[in-house]
Amino acid sequence: MKAYLLAAAALLTATPALAQEMSNGDPSVSKGFSGIYVGGAGGYDVQPNDGGSRILFDRNLDGNFNDTVLNAAGANAFGPGFCGGGVSGSLGPNNGGNGCRKDRDSWAYYGRVGIDQQMGALVVGVVGEFGKSEINDSVTAFSGTPASYTMYRDIAWEAGIRARAGFTPNNSTLFYGTFGPGYARINREFSTTNTANTFTGRGDRNQFGIQGGGGIEQRFGDHFSIGMEYLYHQYRDDDYRVRVGGPAGTPFTNAANGGTVNGTDLRRSDQQFRWHSLRATAAFRF
Repeated sequence: MKAYLLAAAALLTATPALAQEMSNGDPSVSKGFSGIYVGGAGGYDVQPNDGGSRILFDRNLDGNFNDTVLNAAGANAFGPGFCGGGVSGSLGPNNGGNGCRKDRDSWAYYGRVGIDQQMGALVVGVVGEFGKSEINDSVTAFSGTPASYTMYRDIAWEAGIRARAGFTPNNSTLFYGTFGPGYARINREFSTTNTANTFTGRGDRNQFGIQGGGGIEQRFGDHFSIGMEYLYHQYRDDDYRVRVGGPAGTPFTNAANGGTVNGTDLRRSDQQFRWHSLRATAAFRF
């Protein structure tokens, strides 16, 4: 990742000078940024640290996820603890275990189409994108049985439409900011080593969110431009539930410890799916 950032910084430093050299004597560069373009964006996505994430429990199905699941002795059944990642062992962090696997940062790729209008040194426009990120995000709970319970999510696809506004000092280099709504399909999965209970997941996979960031774009000649861009993505992802037990299954809890035979609901404590993108862009301008 460090090498990727250094390469990006070197490209940003060298690109304006190279473009100036290439455009000397080329009147097409004075055309500016007005017009329609199509292109793509690709780069590396990084997630924030989810070290404080955990799984929450609603024992009596009252909609409040502030309950503690108890074992037969009346102690916290999830005393071994939680981790903000996937499972790689059976012992939780409070039991001296190292059963947590880090979430994956990975590559992303998008197609885009947009339109810009230049007015003097000011450039405004709209850009739409559709693509996919390969990141994933998990949270795991450990019970004393011992058993592990993991809630997992990744991005099936993402679309966005953003406003773009920037400044060009020379009609060939553009510095800009961008912001707008996003819409993503979020895949969710649940896995556990517990074979005594039944588990059923539910929740809407399609979520609205926001995208925002900025970048630099450099024109080369009449039709081609490249650039570097940072983009922040955030989606509210708070409706996924896993029902343990139910009338036809074996519940975690019962009336003796404040639960119900109708089951226990699980959800994540972190209700936002968010990540950062650093990526290269390329466009053909008509």
